[in-house]
Amino acid sequence: KDPVTVAWLGGLSACVIAIMFYFSHLTAEAIGTTSLFISGIVLFGIIVAFLGLAVYRKVQAYEAFVEGAKDGFHTAVMIIPNLVAILVGVAVFRASGAMDLLMNGISWVLGLFGVGNDVVPALPTAFMKPLSGSGARGMMIDAMKALGPDSFAGRLSCMFQGAADTTFYIIAVYFGSVGVKKTRHAVTCALIADAVGVIAAIAIAYLFFPPV
Repeated sequence: KDPVTVAWLGGLSACVIAIMFYFSHLTAEAIGTTSLFISGIVLFGIIVAFLGLAVYRKVQAYEAFVEGAKDGFHTAVMIIPNLVAILVGVAVFRASGAMDLLMNGISWVLGLFGVGNDVVPALPTAFMKPLSGSGARGMMIDAMKALGPDSFAGRLSCMFQGAADTTFYIIAVYFGSVGVKKTRHAVTCALIADAVGVIAAIAIAYLFFPPV
């Protein structure tokens, strides 16, 4: 047991709980204003920290950025076949109607247990997110157009966007760029992490934005 790791995990968990407790006592307008203010400070702080670290270590930040961009272009050319494969798969999945069948099945199962269907309209975003970020964004926009951006499903769709990641896209890109064909447990662990994020998003959505 590493006491340093335990201390970090405990401290981060306490911070998350404190933040959730603080936001749970704010109105929706106050939550939006506070979140926008904090996100702006964090983003600006990260940029300043990178530039400050470059100055401290006497690194030419602009030249380093240009060199990295050159390497990134070369990598982008190498992963084009992997990107085409995953994007075609996503397009077929959406156009075939498989998503609608899946949502109807989930809604039917929830109905058997007497569970409300408040979550169902937002689930397409959660299921599409591991495949494609743009596809998940499209599902999120569809949910907000159909039910409104301030609806429970609209808010939950937005939370799904940040709670999960484009797992298969990332695996195709990064493993493909270095020529790794055997991913071992990477897919399983990543999907488990996505599932945990989705469940946490649902719980937090019910906590902060309970359906009316």
